[in-house]
Amino acid sequence: MLKAIKVRLYPTAQQEIALAKSFGCARWYWNYALNACIQHYEQTGKSLKLGVYKAYLPQLKVENLWLKEDCYSAVLQCVAINLNKAYTNFFEGRSKFPRFKSKHHKQSIQYPQNVKVVGDCLDIPKIGVVKAVFHRSIEGKIKTVTISKTPTDKYFASIVCQTEGSDNQASGDKTLGIDLGLKDFAIVHDGEQVTKHSNPKHLKRHQKNLARKQKKFARKVKGSNSRQKYKKLVAKVHERVSNSRQDFLHKLSRKLVDESQVIVVENLHVKGMVRNRKLAKSICDVGWGMFVNFLDYKLKAKDGQLLEIGRFFPSSKTCSCCGHIVDKLTLDVRGWDCPSCRTHHDRDGNAALNIRNEGIRILSDGGGNPVTADGGCVRPPTRTRARGNGQRSQKPTPYP
Repeated sequence: MLKAIKVRLYPTAQQEIALAKSFGCARWYWNYALNACIQHYEQTGKSLKLGVYKAYLPQLKVENLWLKEDCYSAVLQCVAINLNKAYTNFFEGRSKFPRFKSKHHKQSIQYPQNVKVVGDCLDIPKIGVVKAVFHRSIEGKIKTVTISKTPTDKYFASIVCQTEGSDNQASGDKTLGIDLGLKDFAIVHDGEQVTKHSNPKHLKRHQKNLARKQKKFARKVKGSNSRQKYKKLVAKVHERVSNSRQDFLHKLSRKLVDESQVIVVENLHVKGMVRNRKLAKSICDVGWGMFVNFLDYKLKAKDGQLLEIGRFFPSSKTCSCCGHIVDKLTLDVRGWDCPSCRTHHDRDGNAALNIRNEGIRILSDGGGNPVTADGGCVRPPTRTRARGNGQRSQKPTPYP
């Protein structure tokens, strides 16, 4: 089993310079290889294989001595592998076309070997022994270490370790149905009672502070030191919002996973929902996708299961008592009476119970993996192929 632990690094001034050189070498080679792939496709109509642009490295190190002197060789090998993964994800519809990297945003490099933990420090090739803060012990064999630098000039190391077995923690055995929303972030039903967890609205709490700093940043002269100073201040506000959101999602997901063995959620079409200009900011701020990912990996660590039902399942419009489905239910209706059995329903609590019941039905029918309620995939095919100018074409094209 693979585990990742993220620790804070505190490099010295010389180590920061060495890291900056490594970031620059990795970024330069990524852009060089990506440009070679695009040009090769324009000329031949075919993709450039991994082995081809990997073989460019020896000659590039002869022509550019700084590639050999300033950067660890395995880091550049990882750049080529990551570019190949980016192309694979693009052709299989999981991500957009790979983009050129800039020095003005987050920087990262990956070490596949020879990184050691020495006391409370990390021994990194060509960087040296860097002070680190470990909030938990490093167990198992270290596989890869990714060093990153945030826009606020903070350094982190993500250490991936291989351990034996899984964390079978003694915890609850409930089956929970979760309805995700905006007014209340999560409405949880365990079959007996419903629990509502309110939406903290992280971005709204920092909106005035962010607007004030962005206004000052916009007034600065481009290229000036003052502009760089305020750019970092704006990045700090965004980082504070992101950290508070992740903290809330981690704590809530841990609480729910400790209480349950099976969690049932809806497969929401977030990309389509954000097209609503009135709700787009709130939907992006709430972090539904991140929350589901947290539930998924934490349940897998304890041999639990996350079940997703189809996005077209009428959870809100179905009566959880008699199964009657109403024809129309607008968003402003938070409670309704069933015309068949006369039962009064809270919209969100009823939806959470229906989601739970549908998940139990799927499990009883032998569905062990995340599936849709109607048994089919509701996502349209999105595999596309790059044009010569680096953009995606409109028609799906098979992998060359």
